[in-house]
Amino acid sequence: MIEENDKPGDATYRVTADELRQFIERFERLEMEKKDIADQQKEVMAEAKARGYDTKVMRKVIALRKREPDDIAEEEAVLEMYKSALGMG
Repeated sequence: MIEENDKPGDATYRVTADELRQFIERFERLEMEKKDIADQQKEVMAEAKARGYDTKVMRKVIALRKREPDDIAEEEAVLEMYKSALGMG
């Protein structure tokens, strides 16, 4: 942390500034990597769509794979109950 009495020429200030710059630069690199990964994901979905796959359904399957089976089963049971109550199934 920079103290009030530290002056720009102090070693403490330089080390802190260097460390801060390193954190910021690391974060910026990660942001760039995140953008690159998002672009690659878009390319995968575009390729799947070009091959005839429904990417909207694929995204739902991907989301389901991240969840616990018990949570999915509970949600599906409630959905079926609601649909039944509305005469939809």
